[in-house]
Parts: sequence; C-alpha cells; structure tokens
Amino acid sequence: GRHCSDAPCGAAKVEFKIVLTSDPKLPYRVLKVPESAPFTAVLKYAADEFKQNHATSAIITEDGVGINPSQTAGQVFLKHGRDLRLIPRDRVGGGGSI
Repeated sequence: GRHCSDAPCGAAKVEFKIVLTSDPKLPYRVLKVPESAPFTAVLKYAADEFKQNHATSAIITEDGVGINPSQTAGQVFLKHGRDLRLIPRDRVGGGGSI
C-alpha cells in the first residue's frame, strides 16, 4: 500500500509485538493500531487475544518499565518501541517469593 510517513494520511498505524510472559511458551501477537488509539484499547485488545482479563493485566516494556495507559498508542510507540510484554498485574509491586 501507499507508505506515508510524513503526510497526514488519516489513520497512521503503529505496530506492537506483545509477548505473554505468564505462558512458558511465550506466545506473542503483533497488533497494528491507529497511532491515535488510546493505549487502554491496546491493552484490552492484547488481553482479549491471549484470553486474559484486561482488568488485571498490564503492559510493560522489555526492560520491565510500566507503561502509563492514558497515553496514545503513538506516544507509547515513540517512547518504548514495538516490543512489549503483557503481564498479570497482581505480580507487579507485590513482594513475595519469585
């Protein structure tokens, strides 16, 4: 298709590769979303793809940095790139044994 990185061509899309880290097989999905989409929608879509509950899931970067879902997909992509991880949120910040 037409590639328009500079021209505003309606819906520019960004691509995320999201890995499900709670599964030992580390399945992943590649999601293409409009860069103006709220990142909460990306989280919900990714969680649905993996049959996870999006309310108890979080998306973090490869380095383990949490992502604020109130940003747009485009902002997250610019800041963090395309490789992300979906994790169960009950494991974040809680102590306990690893």
